[in-house]
Amino acid sequence: MEEKQELKVHGSFVGVLRKEDGTVTTTRKDNMILDCGYDFIADAIGKTSDRPEAMSSIAVGTSNLAVSGEQKDLYNRLLAKEATYRHVKGTKVFNISTKFEKGEATGAIQEACVCGHAGLLDRVVFPVVNKGENDTYEVTFTFTMS
Repeated sequence: MEEKQELKVHGSFVGVLRKEDGTVTTTRKDNMILDCGYDFIADAIGKTSDRPEAMSSIAVGTSNLAVSGEQKDLYNRLLAKEATYRHVKGTKVFNISTKFEKGEATGAIQEACVCGHAGLLDRVVFPVVNKGENDTYEVTFTFTMS
């Protein structure tokens, strides 16, 4: 009897706010892979030409509207910034991370995503993170395949 295999991708988000006064606040939440994210995964694996460019940025925004699979962008984007991809060969986990420095993405952040020219991979909404002008915000998305 053939063993059935299913590919599953679980995404999680960690945001670390470092305030000017030294206070550190960490937010953890699971995120949702969007319909266009699944299209991206399929095209990245299967296309031999016109392959999509890498999802090489992380964006943050100020909307707390519920996540919907049909979304194509953040509802109220503050800034998208180039991110770093990490994967240890032989594992089923990879992550994408960036750091919003002082003066970047200042505001009441409530949404984030991994994105690229092809659109969004995922989106997450979380309780407001008030990033001041002199604060930094480190964002890491971890994806586990099973």
